[in-house]
Amino acid sequence: MTRISRISGFSVFLLMLAPPLSALANPHEFKLANGLKVIVKEDHRAPVVVSQVWYRAGSMDEYNGTTGVAHVLEHMMFKGTPSVPAGEFSKMIAAAGGRDNAFTSRDHTAYFQQLQKSRLELSFKLESDRMQNLQLTDREFAKEIKVVMEERRWRTDDKPQSLVYEEMSAVAFKEHPYRRPVIGWMNDLENMTGQDARDWYQRWYAPNNAVLVVVGDVQPKAVFALAQKYFGHAKAKALPERKPQQEPDQQGVRRVNVKAPAKLPYLLMGYHVPVLKNPEQDWEPYALEMLGGVLDGNESARLNKALVRDSRVASSAGASYDAISRGPGMFLLDGTPSEGKNVAELEAAIREQIDKIKQDGVTEDELLRVKAQVIAAQVYQQDSTFYQAMQIGEFETAGLSYKALETRLAKLKEVTAAQIQEVARKYLTDDSLTVATLDPQPLEGKQPVAPPKGLHH
Repeated sequence: MTRISRISGFSVFLLMLAPPLSALANPHEFKLANGLKVIVKEDHRAPVVVSQVWYRAGSMDEYNGTTGVAHVLEHMMFKGTPSVPAGEFSKMIAAAGGRDNAFTSRDHTAYFQQLQKSRLELSFKLESDRMQNLQLTDREFAKEIKVVMEERRWRTDDKPQSLVYEEMSAVAFKEHPYRRPVIGWMNDLENMTGQDARDWYQRWYAPNNAVLVVVGDVQPKAVFALAQKYFGHAKAKALPERKPQQEPDQQGVRRVNVKAPAKLPYLLMGYHVPVLKNPEQDWEPYALEMLGGVLDGNESARLNKALVRDSRVASSAGASYDAISRGPGMFLLDGTPSEGKNVAELEAAIREQIDKIKQDGVTEDELLRVKAQVIAAQVYQQDSTFYQAMQIGEFETAGLSYKALETRLAKLKEVTAAQIQEVARKYLTDDSLTVATLDPQPLEGKQPVAPPKGLHH
C-alpha cells in the first residue's frame, strides 16, 4: 500500500475517501422466523462468495472454572455430525475448491467458508447441520482438549509478549470478564470435560443467537431462499440473561511485572476508554481512533518518529484501539526499548508524547494526513469480500448495525484536532492506566515450539 504520508493535495485526499463503487450497494437484510439474521452484500467483481456464521458468544460469556470453553467448542465444531463424520467438513469444502476456518474472540465465535459462487449451497448445508446436530463425544473431546492446551503453550506460555498482555488484562479488569484470556487458563483446560462443551453448545448455539453474513457474486433473493431451506428448520432457544458486569472506575496506576525467558524487555500500557455504542451520537470513539493514528500507523507517526528514529529510545513503539466491542475499551501503547535503554525510559518517552498532545494538540496538516491514513485503511478493506463480511459480522455481534459502517466513515471525517486533544486529556490519565512490563530471563534450554497439529486458525 502506498504510504499515506507521501500523498499531498486536498483533491487526492478526497479521492482516497471515496469508497469503491461496489461498497456503495447497501447490504440486504432478512430475518428467519427462528430469529436467524441474514445479511447479504453483493459484490460482482469476481465469481466468488464468502459465507460466515457469527455466534454472539465469546469468552466474555464464560463462567469461572470453564475459561476457554468458547474456543474449545470452536475446535469441536469440526468433529462431526451423524451425516458428516469428524474431519470431513473441511475436506468437503476443499474438494469443492474452497477454504474454511473459524475464530474465537472475547465477543463472538465465527465460522467461514470462501467458495466459488455456485457452491454456496454446500456451505449452508454443512453449517446448518453442525448448528443443530453436532456430536460432542467424550472421546473426541479428550483428543481435542490436548490440542487446545498445546495451542495455549504455543500462543501464550512460550510467547513473552502474549504473557504480558494476558497479565495486563487480568490486572486492568477487576470485574469484567475481559480479564480472562480467550484461550482459557491452563488449570481450567486441564479440568474441562466434554459436558462443559456440550453445555456451551446447548446454551449459545442457536439461530436466534447467530448472524449469517454472505458477501460476493450472489443475488440476495436466491441467498435468502437458500437460507430458509437450510437454516429455517433450526429451532430457536431461550437464551440466558446477560448481566451487565460493569467495570468499576479505576483509582490510580496499576502495575504488573512478568518474568519470562526472552531476549528483550517489553512495555505495555493500557488506558480504559469508551467504545462505540451510539454510532450517530458518539464522537469520542472516533476521536480515539484518530488519536491512535496520530501516535502510530506510518513512519511519520509520532511514536515512530520521536522514539524510534529521533531519540532511539525504542526499537519499536506502537498504539492500538478498537472501537467495536461488546465490553469496555482499552487504548494500548507498547514498545521494546533499544539496546542500552530500559522500560522506565521508554515509558517516560511515551508519556512525553502523550503530554505533548494534551498540551499542544495536533496540527491541521497532521490531522489531514492521519484522516487520509485511517479512513483509507477502512475503505481499502472493501476490496476484500472477506473483510467486508468481517466488518458486518463484528458490528452486528457487538450490538451495532452494519448500517453504522457508513456512519463511521462520515464521523471519522468530522473529527477535529480539538476533539483528539480532548480525549487525550480526558482518558490518557494515571487513574485509568495499567502498566505491564516484561523482565527478560535467560533463554537457556528454551526451544522454539511448533504449532499444534489440527489448529483451526
